[in-house]
Amino acid sequence: MTSDLLDRVRRMPMGLDVVVSGPAPARLPGEGRLGAGVHRLIGRGTGEYLFVGVRGNGAAGTAAARPAGPAGPGGPGGPGALRGAVASGAPGVRAPRDVFLDPGDICFYDADRPPVPVFPEPSRLKVFLVPRESLGIDERDVRQVMATPVARTSRLGTLLSPFLSELADMASASRPSVGEMLAWNAVNLLATLATEQLGRDATGIPDAQSPLLSRILTFIEAHLADADLCPETIAAAQHISVRYLHKLFQDEGTTVGRWIQRRRLEECRRDLLLHVRGRQTIAAVAGRWGFLSATHFSRVFRAAYGMSPSQWRDTAGRGCAVG
Repeated sequence: MTSDLLDRVRRMPMGLDVVVSGPAPARLPGEGRLGAGVHRLIGRGTGEYLFVGVRGNGAAGTAAARPAGPAGPGGPGGPGALRGAVASGAPGVRAPRDVFLDPGDICFYDADRPPVPVFPEPSRLKVFLVPRESLGIDERDVRQVMATPVARTSRLGTLLSPFLSELADMASASRPSVGEMLAWNAVNLLATLATEQLGRDATGIPDAQSPLLSRILTFIEAHLADADLCPETIAAAQHISVRYLHKLFQDEGTTVGRWIQRRRLEECRRDLLLHVRGRQTIAAVAGRWGFLSATHFSRVFRAAYGMSPSQWRDTAGRGCAVG
């Protein structure tokens, strides 16, 4: 991120940064440099564009190793130059094609390999930089949502585009207490947007699930805080065998135990952020969501999010303190 390209950068809780650009910036904010493997985002009119830069996709080292190239006709942004190009650091993987956008569209991109923006002057970019883990998606998901911008004229775009635009403006001048609320709302909206683009429901299971699986997931949500929630109790409540229960989750690419743990971790992570000011103990938060051992909770939390529960809570606290 270079200061000559940006008007305002606001650090917020939940690892969220909100960036409002100056007119016609030469690059999008991100950790990597421009290189031969990046694609172009091309604006089809003057106005305002919204972006979600997803951090933590493991490409920064490769991208940063390449010198920054020009965005003009002679560089990687030249007409047709990127079509069919092979992405650096991923043999056999094709680089994304150029993406064309209209004012008000919402577009995801990999902040570790930021694409080249090509927008007519005067245009303004509003960018939400957010960790991939906060959106609940993996690297493969990022590549998928990058290829499908949310049109301003779509059902979701009509609702979210003006809201996110106003939120970006509010973030630059809001008090810390308000910033915490804005960050929480923004990240949850962006996570919902990502899951919608991926064709999933709010739980992360694909939409084309069976009615039985829907009932099972509803039962799990209702009893997530029960420490004795297990495959046996779930199967008994649904009048099916434990073996068939496991098969239903296996068909969705996961297991009952992993699903319960994932959902409990998500709720704990949310509570750690919401109660950062009250400093509720980590053990209390873990216990509320069915973790009987604080040591086990800390271990699986670190494995899932790359930091300990206390580090996550402290990061949120520092974000809230930024004026």
